[in-house]
Amino acid sequence: MRTQTQKTVLRSLFAVTLSLTLHSCFDTSKKKEQTEETKEVTTKATTYPSDVIPFMDEWKILLGDGTKSDDLVGFEKKDFFYVENDGTTNWVVYKTPNSGVTSRTSSNTRTELGQKEHWIPETGGKLTGTLKVQHVSTSGDARVAASYSVVVGQIHSDEGHENEPIKIFYKKFPGHTKGSVFWNYEINTAGDNSKRWDFSTAVWGHDMSVVGPSATEYPEEPKDGIALGEEFSYEINVYKGIMYVTFESDGHETVKFTKNLLKSDFVKSSDIPEQIRTLYASIGRDGTERAEAYAGEINYFKQGAYNQTNGKNPDDNIVWYTGSETYDGDIAKQYANGCYAEVWFRKATVGAGTAPEEE
Repeated sequence: MRTQTQKTVLRSLFAVTLSLTLHSCFDTSKKKEQTEETKEVTTKATTYPSDVIPFMDEWKILLGDGTKSDDLVGFEKKDFFYVENDGTTNWVVYKTPNSGVTSRTSSNTRTELGQKEHWIPETGGKLTGTLKVQHVSTSGDARVAASYSVVVGQIHSDEGHENEPIKIFYKKFPGHTKGSVFWNYEINTAGDNSKRWDFSTAVWGHDMSVVGPSATEYPEEPKDGIALGEEFSYEINVYKGIMYVTFESDGHETVKFTKNLLKSDFVKSSDIPEQIRTLYASIGRDGTERAEAYAGEINYFKQGAYNQTNGKNPDDNIVWYTGSETYDGDIAKQYANGCYAEVWFRKATVGAGTAPEEE
């Protein structure tokens, strides 16, 4: 009888143990499935810049902390290059501090694409972008032309002086609601490039030469300017050596420009515009351009946020050294205190130049 009771107890214990083991295995398996499902959902939820603007395979990038990448498909880096949704639309964000790690040819940081394919003006190319500037540095010297500005698209030479046939700027003074959009043409200097300068042309608002009377006083706010967060578009189309530039924004006049990249307008000293003589007088830049301008020279497009503010002393260069706060290069502190540039693009294309439409 005692033996029979022991057997019954043992059978019960075995059944309970087996049930617990099976339940544990099932529970572990279920948790594993749930974990895998969560991972899959998390993976699917990540939207990369290349998902928003598919041309990313044609670019490489330099970020404001010095990070570089040649493969931008499925690439992001939080705080510099990533995707944000404004409630209705996904945007590619380019963000960069006033001070970080930059390229060998510049004092300014950038989170900016660089086109892999290079071309000469005679062959041409086309870049478009639809964007809104969300922030420009709130620190700087109002007398300095480059203060409070960011470049959102450009053509860059890859030989010779490595100058820029076009840079598209957005600039807004602190306290103003509206900022200015303008573009600069940098001469391909004949001889010594230390004499180079940029001629600035207003699109909406002021050109680059409009500055404050003192470090802390600002010029009049532009009446036809563009506010932070206001969308606008540009097209840079180089066709058979001629650059055609178009700017569009709802509620603003569409503005178009044409510039010959094969023949200079600034060959003689007498060709130098008054804007240049006034703006660059204090730093002695009064060079002339080679007659053939950028003809035959290798160029490529760039797009993103090329921050024009830096911590250099304005007394050494009142045009480009903005004296902005940099917190000794501490990027987190710069972001927390408004010392950065941030640009959002929702659409962009790159490709071959095309014949301009007849008006």
